[in-house]
Amino acid sequence: MSDTIHASRTTTINRTLSAATEQGRMVALATAGQRDLRRCAEAYPELFPARPFDPALFSTLTLATAVFAPEHTAQDLRIANRVGLWVFALDWQIDYLAQAAETVDGIVAACLSVADGGTPDPGDQLALFLAEVRDDLAGTPFFPTARELWRTELRRMLTAMAREWHWAAARARDDHDALPTFEAYLDNADSVGATFVNVSHWISTCPTLPVDGLAGLIAASHAVQRVLRLVNDLATYEREVRWGDLNALLLMDDRDEVTRRVTVLVDGCRQQLHRLEHDFPQEVAYLSRQIGFSSGFYQTGDFWGSL
Repeated sequence: MSDTIHASRTTTINRTLSAATEQGRMVALATAGQRDLRRCAEAYPELFPARPFDPALFSTLTLATAVFAPEHTAQDLRIANRVGLWVFALDWQIDYLAQAAETVDGIVAACLSVADGGTPDPGDQLALFLAEVRDDLAGTPFFPTARELWRTELRRMLTAMAREWHWAAARARDDHDALPTFEAYLDNADSVGATFVNVSHWISTCPTLPVDGLAGLIAASHAVQRVLRLVNDLATYEREVRWGDLNALLLMDDRDEVTRRVTVLVDGCRQQLHRLEHDFPQEVAYLSRQIGFSSGFYQTGDFWGSL
């Protein structure tokens, strides 16, 4: 009996050591990523004011990326981290700083021009940062083949963010007739930006991924993004009301029903991911971790710092 107990305890200790080793590696990946993002913030200071871009935002973003793809190196995760940071800057520019529809339209046009290979205005730091990301991706083997898919996801995200800006403006005017239904708001989940980050990551790290395979993963990512939209909204309702953002709970005043919808959506994601798992195990694991991390993180945390 004592030998059995000893063996059981040894197994538990070994598992604990193994888990802690993997966690330590993820923290190291996040640390390297955070230092790189701090250099980006220094290069584009107008995009990243200390409030709300506090140190925790940088560290949490890179830690999330490390959890999603712990099998990669810090260099492998560089694009995902940088695109993720750029999406935060874009969100800040449109959701909070833009005061007129013309400003939003200008941001969208400038970013799409960069995606088409255009040279940004020297004073437009948002477009300059995107151009840097584009040029980094252009050096990867898969980008020439997948470039149109990348541009499509950028356009989807920009369009969704612009649409959400108009909805938030309608809310500020108390124009309830111009507000979306809950379903329309959920269908606009491209405003989260997760799929654009995911596509950029896959292009930079999966040189042998077939284009039709990427298209299937993008469809799954869209489903995951809907989960992230609602998980985020449930956790950040008070902050988003203060900031003037739209939130699912403003459109469906029933937290339990929104929570139920999350459960239904997660079940749908499981089925969709299961169908892809045989052909794309690493990418499916990435999307699964994205759901799990976000579900755990938003129980007590938020990416944004205070204003």
